[in-house]
Amino acid sequence: MSKDATHINKSINPAFYKTRKRQKTINTQELATAIAQGDITALSQGITLIESTVQSHQDKGQHLIEACLSKANKSVRIGITGVPGVGKSTFIETFGNHLTSQGHKVAVLAVDPTSSVSHGSILGDKTRMYTLAQNPKAYIRPSASGKSLGGVARKTREAIILCEAAGYDVIIIETVGVGQSETIVHSMVDFFLLLKLAGAGDELQGIKRGIIEMADAIVINKADGGNTKAAKLAKTAFAKALHLFPPKPSNWTPKVTTCSALENTGIEEVWKLISDYTSTTKKSTYFKTKRAEQNKFWLLQTIENKLKDAFYANDKVVGKLDAVLSKVAQGEVSPFIAAQQLLDIASK
Repeated sequence: MSKDATHINKSINPAFYKTRKRQKTINTQELATAIAQGDITALSQGITLIESTVQSHQDKGQHLIEACLSKANKSVRIGITGVPGVGKSTFIETFGNHLTSQGHKVAVLAVDPTSSVSHGSILGDKTRMYTLAQNPKAYIRPSASGKSLGGVARKTREAIILCEAAGYDVIIIETVGVGQSETIVHSMVDFFLLLKLAGAGDELQGIKRGIIEMADAIVINKADGGNTKAAKLAKTAFAKALHLFPPKPSNWTPKVTTCSALENTGIEEVWKLISDYTSTTKKSTYFKTKRAEQNKFWLLQTIENKLKDAFYANDKVVGKLDAVLSKVAQGEVSPFIAAQQLLDIASK
């Protein structure tokens, strides 16, 4: 027993002290092998690795992604969005449990909003999806959105690859859903599902072009109790709104349906919609073409992220940034001229 053993807090499980020493060096090939074998701990470690901002971790993260790529691309990727209070977590929990009962393995990449003040996130999705979190065929990974747009974490795309390598055949991405552009979410999923509420002034919002044009299905949640009639009316209103838009490149006509995640009704119909969409788009090769376009998008996105990281890591920029920011704040120089000055410094 170590010298410090006498100071161990007896209220803490002794097993904690045996496992608290983490492996100092990370062997990415061993980690990739463990992930491919469905090791949940290895999967979590892998996602933590790719989310790290430490340069050495980022390098290892890239090697891990490369090692897992051959086992990826074998899932249906579903993006789920909706305003706060629409019941995303309850829906995903009920939906996920339904899928696992059908023999699927479900991974949920849930994104919590990051405070612009404290820069913290609650990351309480496992608490909100308690029964799904206990399901051996499901995996829930909460991440902070950070400064990313579109209500997703910056490394969500890479996390999808690791989850697929671990054998999860349905990947669900839950977005923040607080009004950011959902383009980023749409660019990494096969099916984009929009959750709506009836009788909450949401009907007019549903006609807005951006979100409707991206949605492959609209689901009116909380269609139970006294809200059942309102949900049916909302379904009709949204269905009419969909006819105002031109056909999608996929030749898929977005559907509208109702469900109650609380009472577990309409959930099977939602999965049937997604299955029909997947079958239709795979037959027309649109499914494969969309995945290829997404890969191109993420190439360009990665270049932008790398350039941004390199800019702020540049010692010359770091040395001048505070002074330039001060001048901009005091109105001594315009933000546009200041930005060009910093870019010129970074390029030298």
